[in-house]
Order: sequence, then C-alpha cells, then structure tokens
Amino acid sequence: IHQNKLMTRGLAMKIGSCATSDANGNHARGDSCPVSERTIYVAIASYRDYQCRDTVTSIFERAKFPERVRVGVVDQIVDGEDGPCDAPYEPCSVNPEQMLCKYKSQLDVYQVDAPLAIGPVFARHLGHRMYRGEYYYMQSDAHVTFTRNWDVDIISQQEATKNEMAVLSTYLSDVVGNIDKNGKSLINTRPIMCNTDYESGQKNKYLRHGSQPEAVPTIRGTPQLEPYWAAGYSFSRGHFVVNVPYDFYQPMIFQGEEMSIGIRGFSIGYDFYAPERSVCFHHYAEGKNKKARNKVPHYWEHTNIYAGAGTKAMYRLLGVVHMNPEIDRNEWDHTEESKYGLGGVRTPEQFYSTFGIDVLHKRTEQHLCRFVETGLMHKNFTPFLRKDGMGIDYSAEAIASFKFKDPLNGEKGSEDVDDENEEEEEEE
Repeated sequence: IHQNKLMTRGLAMKIGSCATSDANGNHARGDSCPVSERTIYVAIASYRDYQCRDTVTSIFERAKFPERVRVGVVDQIVDGEDGPCDAPYEPCSVNPEQMLCKYKSQLDVYQVDAPLAIGPVFARHLGHRMYRGEYYYMQSDAHVTFTRNWDVDIISQQEATKNEMAVLSTYLSDVVGNIDKNGKSLINTRPIMCNTDYESGQKNKYLRHGSQPEAVPTIRGTPQLEPYWAAGYSFSRGHFVVNVPYDFYQPMIFQGEEMSIGIRGFSIGYDFYAPERSVCFHHYAEGKNKKARNKVPHYWEHTNIYAGAGTKAMYRLLGVVHMNPEIDRNEWDHTEESKYGLGGVRTPEQFYSTFGIDVLHKRTEQHLCRFVETGLMHKNFTPFLRKDGMGIDYSAEAIASFKFKDPLNGEKGSEDVDDENEEEEEEE
C-alpha cells in the first residue's frame, strides 16, 4: 500500500482492527480504537517443534487482554509423528480451561506436510497471508516464553517511540535464569542489533547477524534506535505486513532473510528499535535445554528434494536489495518484484553508506555497536523524526551526510575478543 512513497499518516491511522465494534458494528476502527482494545496478530512459523503449543499457550495465558490477540501458525509437521501446534495436552472436554481450548477461535493453524517445507521465508510468507487487518503485528519463533502482561508492555514501548513507522525487533535473551515461573522478567538487560558481517553460502556472499551485545539500555523511557531487523522477534503496526510482505519467491533461504526484510523495510520508511524491556525469552539449544532442542529437526532435512533452489533464491534476495551489484540483473528472477521489492522513501545505497557496508568488496566497517549501543545513533537521528511521526527523515543533511567509519581503524576491541570466545564455544 506504500505505492513507492511515504505512506501518509491519514492512511496509517485508518489501519487496524478493534476488539470491540463501533455503533455500526464495525471493527476496523483504526486509531479511534482505545489502546487496550487494539488487536494484535502474532505470526509463528514452526518446523516440527514440540514447543509450539507451549509458545501459543504462553501468549494467551500471559496476555493481560487475551481477547484481542489472534495467533496464526504455519505448522510444518509429519502428521502422526509430531504434535500439532493447536492440539492441547488433554481433550478440551476434560479440561476446557487449557489456553488452546479457551482461545481456540483465536488460533488459526495452517498445517503443511514437512517434506513440502522450503524454509522460513516461505513459511512466514504464508503467515503474512493470514494477517486480517489487526492493529499490531508481532512475529515470534515457535519456542518462546512470554512475560506477564506482555501485550500491554510491548504496546506501551512501541507507542513511546512516537514513531508510527517504528518496528521493535531483537534477538531474544535465553529463557534460562531470566524469567520466573509466574512470568516475571528477572533481568534489566536486553540485546540490541548492531553486529553483522559478511559470510559465504549458496554461492554468494551476504550479511549475517552475529551475536548481539546485551546490556542495560543506554536510552531510557523509550526503545532505542538500531540499524538492523531480527526475524526471531518483531513488533510493529499492522501495516508493516502489507508494506513489507515476505517474498513468495525465496525458497530454501535461511541466512539472508533478515537483511531482505530489514533493507526493504528501511526503503519503505520503517525504523528499527531495540525494545527497552524484554517481553519474551527464547529456548536456545544450550544448558539444560540443549539435549531436547537439539532433537528438533530442521527444514533442510529435505534439501535434496529442492537442490539448487536456494542458490537461485539468494541471487534474487541480494539483487532486490542491491547487495550484489557485480551480478548481471538478467541472472535472477524479477517476478512480482514490485510487490516484494523496495519502496521509494530511501534507497539501499543510503543504508549501506550510512552504516559502513561496502557491497562491492563485501566488507563492513567494524565496531558499529560503538555507535549504536552507546545511544549515539538514537541521540543523533531521533531529532529528525518527522513532525507527523511518520518515520525518521534520512534526507536531513545531518543524516544524509553521515557515513559510519570504524572508530578503532581496524584494531580489535574488547567486543572482538568476546565474539571470538563465543565462536570457540560454539565450535566446541
């Protein structure tokens, strides 16, 4: 709906349904809907994940206003072997108070035979298709535990940005030791997205996010600006789904997904923020969860069926966001590029120039986190939030002329040592 220009505030304010209707029975009330009644659509892509039903249970059980939440799950399973995401542990006739029973009408599950799964991009594309005009949109992994009153908390954070184009997104902290049995967060730190670099795969070089720094937020009272978007958790206004839909033509893509959505979103005018507080925690394959999580299969168990599809899709992914200028445009698929492509508010080139990315030589300016995590990006860019709240104006001279450069001139900092230690631990 962006039509290659900045969406107007008037249009944005019309988007979004309400848990209660107006006097005429209309639920599509947009900004006139009271904050406590604004609906939330939660999209989950799950691949043979035994914790999917626990995640959905947590979403409804821990929400302060569960009646306004709708969950859409793309459940890729082996029927008869894997437990469906909408199947309660007990029959609803025996225990109707189970969340999967109580809120059954607010849970939509699209089941896919596991051998037909072709990666998270396609699964999340299906999840986007299940959006029905909700006021807010949230994306989550299938193995996540939520905090008490998460819905009120994350909405208050989103509204605190005063930016209609704000997207709150981050890698999640581990669940172990960080949340109690009642859903209370035990930490005051959170990750922020600022650490990414090139890696090779599928006959291409692309940007991949590394481990992200986690600390007490430098900026208080509002989420903090960051350059990158994360697929594991994202919260925004509902129009993000229809403006930046997952690309239908990117099968067998895993790495690269986040740069595709992030840069396309940037070009359409969206701004990314790290939440000030975590409202959910991730079950990583570490510590006491390592054994169980490592038994969960991955979609690439059927890679041989779709040999070569990922390489072609990666050419398209990188081509759409202008990340492979050395490749002839005729070498990748341009089908429906206007739908799954860029916007007209900003260019990918401006993103690369601003944040120190050299797409020709495949390298990045290091230590970007020193600009982001410290709050400098937030303090320097926030003054240029448009007066109508429709995103940060990157055409402002102070931002347009900014080009991040490595403050250490290539030398290693303490964060580099931490990254190396983490990589060694992962190899072990």
